[in-house]
Amino acid sequence: MGVYDRTLIEISVHTACVWEATSRKVGNVHRFADFADASYLDFVLSAGAIMGVFGNAPRTRRVGETINFAVRHVRETVGTNTNLGIVLLLAPLASTWEATHVPAGRAELARVLARLSIEDARHVYEAIRIAKPGGLGDAPEQDVRDEPTVTLLEAMKLAADRDMVARQYANDFADVFDFGVPAFLDALARFGSVEAAIIDSQLRWLARYPDSLIARKNGPAVADDVQKRAAEVLRVGGIATPDGRAAGVALDRHLRSDGNKLNPGTTADLITACLFVALRENKVTPSAPFRWHVPDWL
Repeated sequence: MGVYDRTLIEISVHTACVWEATSRKVGNVHRFADFADASYLDFVLSAGAIMGVFGNAPRTRRVGETINFAVRHVRETVGTNTNLGIVLLLAPLASTWEATHVPAGRAELARVLARLSIEDARHVYEAIRIAKPGGLGDAPEQDVRDEPTVTLLEAMKLAADRDMVARQYANDFADVFDFGVPAFLDALARFGSVEAAIIDSQLRWLARYPDSLIARKNGPAVADDVQKRAAEVLRVGGIATPDGRAAGVALDRHLRSDGNKLNPGTTADLITACLFVALRENKVTPSAPFRWHVPDWL
């Protein structure tokens, strides 16, 4: 890998992370909304902290090591967990950077996932313990507090029914490639701005899949309720109509009504992975129009 390719990886990682954090998505941190324990600046600094790790990743480290190093860099930079899910998703995707053609990239990704080892699992378990993600409970098998006895892919498959990040490992990132990236690109064509496309994508993710972080913190019934509320926002027009935007603003207030317990953080991580793929495949560039100019949103 040449210097230029490494720079492209770093730019794409950084751009995807900053775009996602900056966009005014419902219930998440963004440039006009902080949490008590995490600010917008924390997310921007975290994006800078991991970009160099991923620039070095494809030929110098295994996936598990990359995840571990990235989480340590973030912890040293901002002192909190801002992007564990993003790191878990981007590590295998970045390792296939040179295969930018979609079929080749997906085939190489499947090979990368199949080669994951127990040592990868050991690195990732340690990274998760360092990050201390919200809502982390006890797993019935291969709990991250214990020494792993299976490969990272096998561990992710065990968690795939309760965690959307783990599900991507189990299904070769099918939700990212087949749902998330097309949803973002479709919205980008319709709205003409990256921020609007990200907000629209978030609502579509939330309406399709219960958010894993919400479910871990509050239980599946609460996550299902948020899913139904997001579907209702889309039913009345989503961000394309005044009624849809008003419903979105109401959903945002609901998600922020009890601290950040209803933060749809896993959905944000998945969107970042989609942005990275779109950038890697040259479907969008960092210079694309970003700001969505609308007076009645948040």
